[in-house]
Amino acid sequence: MADVLAHITGTVWKIEKSQGETVSEGDVVIILESMKMEMPIEAPCAGTVREIKVKEGEAVDEGKVVAVIDP
Repeated sequence: MADVLAHITGTVWKIEKSQGETVSEGDVVIILESMKMEMPIEAPCAGTVREIKVKEGEAVDEGKVVAVIDP
């Protein structure tokens, strides 16, 4: 399993991928909003989204696991 981590502190603006969806390395999984800027969080590897651990509108800290991918 590969954890998808928030690389900044911000708010979950949009969830782009859902549980069970196949992703390629570099696909945008979640978009965070921080200081009025949109920051994409990309899949670190190809695989299937096992779990999304956040909800849209939720505040997250840098380093928080926001999703899990099964390679």
